Amino acid sequence: MANDQDKLQALRQEIDIIDDSIHDLIMERTRVVERVRNAKRGDNIKIRPAREAKILYRLMERHAGAFPKRELGRIWRELIVATLRFEGPFSVAVSGSDDGSEYWDLARSQYGSFTPMTRHVSARSVVEAVRDQVATVGILPLPRPDDEERWWPLMVSEAPDMPRIIARLPFIPADSKRNIGPEALVICSVRQEESGRDHSFLGINAEEDVGFGAIDKALSQVGVSAVFNQLWHDPNPPAAWIYLVEVDDFLDSDGPGMRHLKDGLGPHINSVVHLGGYAMPLNKADLETDTLSDSTPEQGS
Repeated sequence: MANDQDKLQALRQEIDIIDDSIHDLIMERTRVVERVRNAKRGDNIKIRPAREAKILYRLMERHAGAFPKRELGRIWRELIVATLRFEGPFSVAVSGSDDGSEYWDLARSQYGSFTPMTRHVSARSVVEAVRDQVATVGILPLPRPDDEERWWPLMVSEAPDMPRIIARLPFIPADSKRNIGPEALVICSVRQEESGRDHSFLGINAEEDVGFGAIDKALSQVGVSAVFNQLWHDPNPPAAWIYLVEVDDFLDSDGPGMRHLKDGLGPHINSVVHLGGYAMPLNKADLETDTLSDSTPEQGS
């Protein structure tokens, strides 16, 4: 029994040494992030969603062993958000009723256990809070075909301070054995950057009902396809037809594709507004864990 206790104590000491090494690396990582903060001193908002996604993609790809990838991702989300908070003020505006916690939980999972968060009853209030930089990011329900209220027309504006979509939640999905829960989009006053695994959103403001067929044709001419679309129509003069279109790739907000798209839609289009987009959340293949031991058997064993 004493021998077993000695072995256990030795293993615990080994864990302590490893914990110290992890802690040392976290402190070293923080010092590097501080240098990054100094390099980005002129940026009012430091968040880089595409960079954050690429960190998680890379870690999921290189990970091996029995430690679960979901928990690994949660550790890195806390690291990322903790450093965001000391780069400057960082807070979250969450859409939802007073008794609803589903979007609050999504926000906590993505933006950290201790990040300041406020609940907003209306989507408009969330958009305004982010636009006015009262909050850094906002959490809004993912558009669905059966939505009765649609918040996204609020953002179909070319005003320079209008927030844009930057992420889709949950980025780290729950166990596939559980029922699929609520999903959300994140808005922030930064432009979409390419991660390599992206979707983009467009808002199309038209003088008449141009139809989704014409939109699909114009999209195909710039090499993208719609994976979701929605129409909001205001019959009051001057009448407006505003379309939300999600496409299956990254579309540069200042690239030639945006200009070609408007030309392809014809003369009855008032504007085509790039609403941002998101790096694709982790999927089942990303989260599959190699549970085999990575140790190599000794020769002759």
